[in-house]
Amino acid sequence: MPAAFAAAEYSGGVSGEEFVAPLAATATAGRILGLSADQLRAALGLAFNRAGGSFQSNVDGSLAVRLIQGWAAEAGVTCALWALRGLTGPRNFLDGVYGYTHLYGRGRTDAASLVKGLGEHYALTGTMFKKYPSCGLTQGVTELALRARRSGVRAERIDRVEVVLPPYAYRLVGHPFAPGATPRVDAQFSARFCVANAFLHGSSRLEHFTPEAVTRKAVGDLAARVHATAAPALDARGHSAADLTVVSRDSEQLFQLDIAQGFPGNALSQNDHERRFRDCLAASVYPLSDSLIENLVRSLNALDQFDDVTEAVAFLISPNIETESRNHRQIGSGPLNSTTTSRP
Repeated sequence: MPAAFAAAEYSGGVSGEEFVAPLAATATAGRILGLSADQLRAALGLAFNRAGGSFQSNVDGSLAVRLIQGWAAEAGVTCALWALRGLTGPRNFLDGVYGYTHLYGRGRTDAASLVKGLGEHYALTGTMFKKYPSCGLTQGVTELALRARRSGVRAERIDRVEVVLPPYAYRLVGHPFAPGATPRVDAQFSARFCVANAFLHGSSRLEHFTPEAVTRKAVGDLAARVHATAAPALDARGHSAADLTVVSRDSEQLFQLDIAQGFPGNALSQNDHERRFRDCLAASVYPLSDSLIENLVRSLNALDQFDDVTEAVAFLISPNIETESRNHRQIGSGPLNSTTTSRP
């Protein structure tokens, strides 16, 4: 989407029907910019050279996890523009000796399979969309904690919580909760924090992951009573499977889940998507007005009907950023200097 909007603005506008047709960043930018087949192949080859990102960012809980998606969108647009100007990329970027299937697929992936069912099968339907603003592998335990809370379990009566995760999930999010230099990320990659937060607030929203919220004593004390273990048997139940046992002053209750909501096989509802979207908008540094939000939501639900999707870009621009930009241009200093525009 970021690559598509950038390419749409650069090209001077594009219809909604054309906008929603391709999905990958470089393919999207190339199609919107009107690249020929040869140019698009060059753009994809160039993008192959710029392929990057590492899951180590997630394992280490670094802020780079927020940059990788932006770099992918940036690379997609940049590669399409380079190809438009005649720069060439490797033609055999998929199945060449050092192409994608060998370099990244280690020879176990057939290049033909990457385009099998093109235009008929959409890999996006197999994508996980998070219901809660934390690591994908904390979605299940967050859901179970909320389920337990709805059943009547209250945080103040909990003696301990036992969380069981598949080994891979445990290695990523099962460690004791200890906020460090990046408390927001530390919390988002902690099953113990997410469980404690869900019991305390009865929800999981971006506002619960601010540094101030993460370091509050109440959530830290409860997270210390949450214990996590790994069980290989859960692998057979699914990537997001989890068990949660709550031992309180009143009882001991077990809650289980095989597929967390948002994962393939348990898709989010349209209302869930919109709720998360509005939560993200509410957390923006430059909040949108209520009228802009409503216009934006309506636009996104009808993108394919636009004569020019760049009309929707206007709904992404907060009046606050335009005001700040003007103020800084007048004084010639600050985080928004004289070259800053009001583009999102």
